[in-house]
Order: sequence, then C-alpha cells, then structure tokens
Amino acid sequence: MNQNLTALIPELSLAGAAVIGLLAGSWLPRRRQWLIAALAAVACAAGLVATAVTMATDREQTVFFGQFAVDVATDAGRLIVLGALLLVIAMSVETVRGHKRETEYWVLLLLTGAGTLALIGANDLLMLFAAYLLASIPAYALAAFAKDARGTEAALKYYLMGALLGTTMLAGAALLYGAGHTTVYRALRTALPAAPYGLVAVGLVAVLVGLLFKAGAVPAHFWVPDVTDGAPTPVAAYVTTLPKTGALIAGYRLLHQALPASGVNWPLLLAILAAATMTLGNLAAFFQTSVKRLLAYSTISQVGYLLMALAVATRSDLAQKSLLFYLAAYAATNLGAFAVVTELPHARTLDDYRGLSRRRPALAAVLLVCLLGLVGTPPTGVFLGKLEIFSAAIDGGYTWLAALAVANTVASLFYYLRWLAPLFTPTAPAPADTQTVLGRWAAATAYASAAVSLALGIAGGAVLPFATGSLLP
Repeated sequence: MNQNLTALIPELSLAGAAVIGLLAGSWLPRRRQWLIAALAAVACAAGLVATAVTMATDREQTVFFGQFAVDVATDAGRLIVLGALLLVIAMSVETVRGHKRETEYWVLLLLTGAGTLALIGANDLLMLFAAYLLASIPAYALAAFAKDARGTEAALKYYLMGALLGTTMLAGAALLYGAGHTTVYRALRTALPAAPYGLVAVGLVAVLVGLLFKAGAVPAHFWVPDVTDGAPTPVAAYVTTLPKTGALIAGYRLLHQALPASGVNWPLLLAILAAATMTLGNLAAFFQTSVKRLLAYSTISQVGYLLMALAVATRSDLAQKSLLFYLAAYAATNLGAFAVVTELPHARTLDDYRGLSRRRPALAAVLLVCLLGLVGTPPTGVFLGKLEIFSAAIDGGYTWLAALAVANTVASLFYYLRWLAPLFTPTAPAPADTQTVLGRWAAATAYASAAVSLALGIAGGAVLPFATGSLLP
C-alpha cells in the first residue's frame, strides 16, 4: 500500500490554499483581499513545479490502494489545468477586485480546480465520483457569483443537470460494482469480461453520462450556452475549459484501463457521440450574435473532436498523445478568446466588435489568432492537435469520423469569420464606449494565451513526446 502524500502535492496545494484563503479572508480588510488571489497563484505555481519534478524524475506510481494514478496522463493534465487556472486567475483580477465576496471567489476557484485535478488521476469509481462532486459544486456557486437574474438562472440549470446526471453516474458506478465486485479499474479490467453484458453496458453508459456533462458533450450539453452567457466572463472561461480537461482524461482512463475487453461496443458509441457533438455545436453556432453564446457552441463542437480520441482509446497508439496535446492547445486558445471578451465587457454582440482593429489592434490580433486557432489554422496548436486526433481516428478504423470532422472544421470557418470580419471593417465602427477596456490583467492574459497557442503550434514536435507513455494499471 502506497500512501505517499508527496505524489499529491498539486492537488493538496490547491486544497490547502483554499482552506488557508478562506480563513485568512475572514480577517483581511476588503482592500487586502487580493492577497488571496496571490495565494491562489502561488498554489498553482507550486503545483506546476511539483509536476515538473515528477516528470523529470519519472516517478510514476499509484497511491492509496491504487485509487489515484500519477502517470503521463496525470502529469500532462496537471500542467494543463494548473496553467489554465493561472490564466483564469489573472483574467479575473479586475472583475472581482474590491468585491465583497472576493475571497469566496478565489476559494471556490481553487476548490473546483482541485476537483478537476482529482478527476484526472482517478483510478477508482468512487474516487471518480468524489472528484466529480468536488469539481462541480463550487462551480455551481461560481456561475451565480454575480447574483443577478441571468446568473441565478444559469446556476440553477447547471446545478439541476449536474445533480441529475451526477446521481445517474453514481447509479452507474453501483452497477459496475455489482458486475465486477470492485471499484478499482485494474480489478474491473479482469472482472467485467465475465460479468453480464447488460449490466456492464447500462453501468458504463450511466457513468459516461456524468463525464459527458462535465465535458459539455451531447446529450448532456444543454447547460453550456446558458451558463456561458449568464456567468461572469472569467467563470464562463473556466467552465468551458478546465472541466473538459478533467472529464475527458478521466473518461479516457476509465475506458482504457477498466473496459478494454468488456465486450461492450463503447468505441462505436463514443464515435457516434463525437459526430453528434461536433455537428450540433457547429450548426448551433452558425447564426449566433452573442459572442459568449457563440463561444459556448464552439466549445461544444471542440468536445466533439476531442471525443474522437476516446473512441479509439484502445485502438490506436496515437489516441493518448493526440488527446493531451489537443487539450493543451484548446485550453490556451479558448482562454485567449475569453480574455478578449473579458477585456471588452461592453462588447456583447458581434456588431460591437466593428472596427476593433483600428482602436485596439493588439486585442484584434489576439482574437484573430485565437478564433482562427479554434478552426485549426496553422501555425496554432489546435491545428497540430486536430491533425494528430484525425490521424488517431483513421489509425483506429474510424475514417468516416475523421472525414466528418474535416467537414465540420471547414464549416466552422463560417461563424468564426462572422466575428472576425467586423474587426477589420474600415467604415461605421462600433461606438467607442462599447470597446472600452477593463484593465491590464485581462489584456495580459489574452496576449499570453495567444502566445502559448502559437508556441504549441510551432514547437509541437518538441512537446508531443511528453504526452507519450503508458497509463498505470
């Protein structure tokens, strides 16, 4: 039995900072609440350093009766989540500065981040469900942080869907336990092939429903546009980025480690869900005028591409590295677009961005990089991520799915160009007050995110080897 707490430094740093921040925030005056944001940033940095040390020393292990795995997928997921969380913290500074609940905001962000990290390394069904709850419950509160009508409605929809599908997920875990008489993945791997087919199939679908909710995939996607539109923009950036990383890596680990020989044709199920998710997301985004709702449907379509890696989790050696690299590139690119939206709080529609290239050329350049990046245009990271994930699908025998993904990628160019075209309109720019900037932190986040997106595309060949390796049993 391995109970090495040092293996969990990234998770413990976020959880510990949340507890310390909550206690310290109760005593700090309002003008000093920014110290909790600094504490959150330090916790993320500590987690990144600990992850780098783990990767450098190749200290792969499972801890606490095999319930949590520290391997290539865990380390890559930690880097993505902690790096993205740092960007969200920076993006949030002007939005929550001086707010009467500023401490609570940072604490909730740390807690849901810790839950996301727990999802990534979960190697046991009970651990998976506990991580699901920790990642979800603080996020419901964050969605309603502004306490206005739209935010409250969004949080209520988010909570109700999360509670329903979380209960479904727990029931699925119970069915898989009944089928395999264990909850640890490595034991389920040997027990499930001899279990009743129907019991395993229903249990797997029920567990996957909870993970699909966290990822924002069809058929559990209905909350995404409402929460993205109703929540504060930094929170919208969070819920469309980090939970997806946790859910998709957790789903990949579950399918690859616990169900490779179960007899259930889950690859076809995931392929169909991937096709439906990318197509619905793109079609729904075509005629959106709200920038936040457009990004919401965009993120649904991106999940469709990412689910392709899960469909070939046991069929292609390219699946894991394509998933991890795509997640990193998508996180940077999506956060860059949301950082621009945060920096321009009064520009709510596509028309409000008319003439932005003349007034704010740097922000227009970031938006150009990030939106074309989400399409998959070279030399951004998403281009290389899509290339890898399409190759994995073909290698895994789903050429039709790769062809559909290419068609969806071409179609998505339409609605991204609907946003980009007004940026460079030489006449009739939007009123100046709609393009008033919020501050320096959101702008710096936008520039940093765009730079990372480009760097991943240009230096992707050097990064991909770090996503290669086997998962621990």
